[in-house]
Amino acid sequence: MTDTGSDDGAVVPEPVTDGGGPSPSTDATDGGDAGAGEGRTILLIGSGPIQIGQAAEFDYSGAQACRALQEEGAEVVLVNSNPATIMTDPETADRVYVEPITPEAIAEVIRKEQPDGVIAGLGGQTGLNVTAELAEQGVLEEHDVEIMGTPLDTIYATEDRDLFRQRMEDLGQPMPKSTTVTLDEGESATEMGEAELKERVEDAVDEVGGLPVIARTTYTLGGSGSGVVHEMDELLERTRKGLRLSRNDEVLITESISGWVELEYEVMRDAGDSCIIICNMENLDPMGIHTGESTVVTPSQVIPDDGHQEMRDAALEVIRDLGIQGGCNIQFAWRDDGTPGGEYRVVEVNPRVSRSSALASKATGYPIARVTAKVALGKRLHEIDNEITGETTAAFEPAIDYVVTKVPRWPIDKFPETDFTLSTAMKSTGEAMSIGRTFEESLLKALRSSEYDPAVEFDALEDEELREGYLERPSPDRPYAMFEAFERGFSVEEVVEATGIYEWYVERFARIVDASQEVVDGEFTPAAVAGFTNAEISALAGNVFED
Repeated sequence: MTDTGSDDGAVVPEPVTDGGGPSPSTDATDGGDAGAGEGRTILLIGSGPIQIGQAAEFDYSGAQACRALQEEGAEVVLVNSNPATIMTDPETADRVYVEPITPEAIAEVIRKEQPDGVIAGLGGQTGLNVTAELAEQGVLEEHDVEIMGTPLDTIYATEDRDLFRQRMEDLGQPMPKSTTVTLDEGESATEMGEAELKERVEDAVDEVGGLPVIARTTYTLGGSGSGVVHEMDELLERTRKGLRLSRNDEVLITESISGWVELEYEVMRDAGDSCIIICNMENLDPMGIHTGESTVVTPSQVIPDDGHQEMRDAALEVIRDLGIQGGCNIQFAWRDDGTPGGEYRVVEVNPRVSRSSALASKATGYPIARVTAKVALGKRLHEIDNEITGETTAAFEPAIDYVVTKVPRWPIDKFPETDFTLSTAMKSTGEAMSIGRTFEESLLKALRSSEYDPAVEFDALEDEELREGYLERPSPDRPYAMFEAFERGFSVEEVVEATGIYEWYVERFARIVDASQEVVDGEFTPAAVAGFTNAEISALAGNVFED
């Protein structure tokens, strides 16, 4: 920061660029009023340094939003501490501040720029947290800065677990039983005695029906301090860590729905209450694993239509009740209880663009961050052209007649000693996405694109070691262990029991192995249909194909 010598001695940040970005557009590229942001200065808060749980997806969203705001005639002031991002390029915004994403730094930017509004939901959890702190400190009110898009009360209602639970109960939406462990005023998680902590945690466990439970920490990034816990000693350790990490000194203890199918519905709503489902995404790994760690498929493959319609209706009801404006996602857990639609629970709502939003945008061709930015300016969905299709507006739900699969990428080469057992806290640092005509084709493309080699020699393992160490334990090696199991003659039922993965997906892994074995017998069509490359088929057949 640069000291400008102001009377109060404040240190005022200097922008990297001052008017160096593209001139605000006065063309009405979208329908409706020409330039919903004309004459307005908008502050956009980025996500800060790239780290686990907050990676390049937010740079993708932020850069989209800057462009969308300028299309509407707004002057964009961007604050982000990472100079390696696209959004901090001098051409992306009218003025760019490379400063820490802290209330103090952003308050100084506000005092200097006097923006009309701030958009917080495009910088991940960091943007939401800082905006909430600025509002609580009175900085936004003092400078007459409007929180654009999703209101602050909605942010609180989704981040505060008790408030969120009450809202869902009022709607009649089913949620897992839960309670909170909190610090009293003046208490410290570090200094709290073991006996006092144990008493509070044991009371919480009894309230939700006993172990196992899920411990979740509010106002944290990428699931830090969270996880499925089976033992009391581990829960005590996680709770103490969670209380240290949580901005509001709170850890949520929830009944375990581990093993249920996990889904997300990506939803968009404007201020006029137009609301659409962009897509739903289904985790291959069961509940208990962070969605950023799991293989994700869209559209869902195993949920019956009755169940899908119930959760779709629930997602629309929830986003409307919360008053979210822009993109968000709502997470569900589902299981087959013998009824036509199955049974579901509402898990949580992210009132912002997320990692999953970037995946949904790329999978469907619906520009979520761009539309969210324009909705924050007050535009309605039917007034926003979908520049991807060139023919429809943002009020049209995408139609997907293909299968998209995302697999995580793992920094095992950089951190070889790290335990990469998957849990509700993130360790992956990227992802690979693929599109195919079938799940099998899409999965094989994604696995190839991830450029990951299993960190184990499967040939050296006995069957029991394979089962306990690589099928039962969720890890980056498990998809490859499933292939290995079927090559050894394991049944679908045995692999389902060991992994907890839904039978439909396990059957597709078995089909891939069956197709590879048919190549050895001289039948190439099943492997080609499954998505094997010519080179892979050649290697399996022991010969080289001519182009």
